[in-house]
Amino acid sequence: MIVSVYIAVSLDGFIARKDGSVDWLEHESGAEDYGYRSFIETVDVLAMGRNTFDQVRSFDGNWPYQVPVVVVTRAMSEDDVPADLVGRVSVSARKPEALLRQLAERGAKHVYVDGGLLVQSFLHAGLVDRLILTRLPVLLGDGIPLFGPLDGDLRFEHATTKSFPSGLVQTEYRSLRHTQPAT
Repeated sequence: MIVSVYIAVSLDGFIARKDGSVDWLEHESGAEDYGYRSFIETVDVLAMGRNTFDQVRSFDGNWPYQVPVVVVTRAMSEDDVPADLVGRVSVSARKPEALLRQLAERGAKHVYVDGGLLVQSFLHAGLVDRLILTRLPVLLGDGIPLFGPLDGDLRFEHATTKSFPSGLVQTEYRSLRHTQPAT
């Protein structure tokens, strides 16, 4: 199974303002999708944190995901899934390792993890295979950071970097956790 993070981040490492607002992303809503469509076509399941779920629900328009979504939270149950999302959204309170085991048993091969605290918990557990970070040329000064405390170093290798006319720079890193030392 592959676990990917695909996320936008400010130059100073924030994914949202302190209040959870992502209004600073709005100026980038043009025709360019920054590779998102081709990425999401490879995803079997999107694991999303509760705050991110609430944020997406607050946006105008229809539910943007065609892939199954699992909201990972202890503060919500299946009964709390809005009627228009029943069958497309499920809820789990499982820890990252247990959630991945369950998703693998259901046949998932590529899981996309989204949401600051959830991403941090998957990183803390050493379960992220790919980090796809799209940096926007804006400094927020304060907000919700993408990264948090770890028990030790997590090593990644650079895979690709793309720059876009809008000033965004997207870099993909791959985890070295599966790499064996040369003998």
